[in-house]
Amino acid sequence: MLIVGGVAASLLTFRGDFIQALLAGGAAVHAATSDLLPESAVGQTLLRWGAVPHAVPLARTGQNPARDVQTALALYRLCRRLRPSHVLAYTVKPVIYGMPAARLAGASRTTALITGLGYAFTPDHHSPRQRFVGAVVQTLYRGALRAVDRVVFQNPDDLELFVSLGLVDRARSRVIGGSGINLTSFPLTPLPPLDGELHFLLIGRLIAHKGIYEFVEAARRVRAREPRARFHLVGMHDENPSAIAPADLERWIAEGVVTYHGALSDVRPMIARAHVYVLPSYREGVPRTVLEAMAMGRPILTTDAPGCRQTVEEGKNGYLVPVRDAGALAEAMLRLIAAPEQLARLGAASRKRAEQLYDVKQVNRCLMSYMGLEP
Repeated sequence: MLIVGGVAASLLTFRGDFIQALLAGGAAVHAATSDLLPESAVGQTLLRWGAVPHAVPLARTGQNPARDVQTALALYRLCRRLRPSHVLAYTVKPVIYGMPAARLAGASRTTALITGLGYAFTPDHHSPRQRFVGAVVQTLYRGALRAVDRVVFQNPDDLELFVSLGLVDRARSRVIGGSGINLTSFPLTPLPPLDGELHFLLIGRLIAHKGIYEFVEAARRVRAREPRARFHLVGMHDENPSAIAPADLERWIAEGVVTYHGALSDVRPMIARAHVYVLPSYREGVPRTVLEAMAMGRPILTTDAPGCRQTVEEGKNGYLVPVRDAGALAEAMLRLIAAPEQLARLGAASRKRAEQLYDVKQVNRCLMSYMGLEP
């Protein structure tokens, strides 16, 4: 079994429980990403588990055709050398270049995991560059997915979009609820005391499509009416075309509208300190950070967008707001500030929803069964 991803850290964060389930079932597991050196922390963890790490040249956000050809050739050579019975690829470039390479190299079974559509599929009619990138990515997906036995989506909206665009056959596709969440690693945690301050938290890559600008603008509006509301931002800088400008982040910090905590290797202490988790994203597969916050018993404010809307039952474990609407987000925040007694109820419902729909053990069983592997 060969698993191909974009960055090494994602193998532990998003695929770690899946890899361990495969190993526990007796499978030989190899994993490949751009920065997966055996001596790295991720490489050492995989080796300790019993999996074998491989590094391949892959620029996750680059648009250099020569480098992409290099990626495809490297994946082909790796598949020819390993002769895996099954190849699973996730995120855009591993799917686009890994699936044809695996098929040409003779892999008997291939599965593409569409974990989210991101920049190329997020509507922005004012950006010629985005329209061009979207057209190119659709063409590449159409060709790559012809070589795939099974295609797995994380929400029904993405599946319907791919079918409507002619990128995939419905018969070879299935929706499975995200990457799942380890309910033991993210335990139910009591809400912090309500001492007059209400803490809102957003965790995500620092890109516009995560709704960072809307979060900051909503924070600014809320603090004008409720100065003791607190807003926390966690995340790493990114090379995505919609990356947040460093000058904007510096201005927000200087203004005091948000507290920026940088990129954290363990987000659980930050979730434990928060009363409400917020993700105003424009589009997701199923947002991992929302699942983490749900598992720890936090109310959720997110958008009525693909991948996000599936995590919230309106009024039960949180609230949905329109995409790119900072005003509506601010009103939802003020609604919670005005009725803090409902936070415990909403948080308990989040945990229950995580248990019912997103338990990683259940998700992995579904994925392995669909792939034709023994759970």
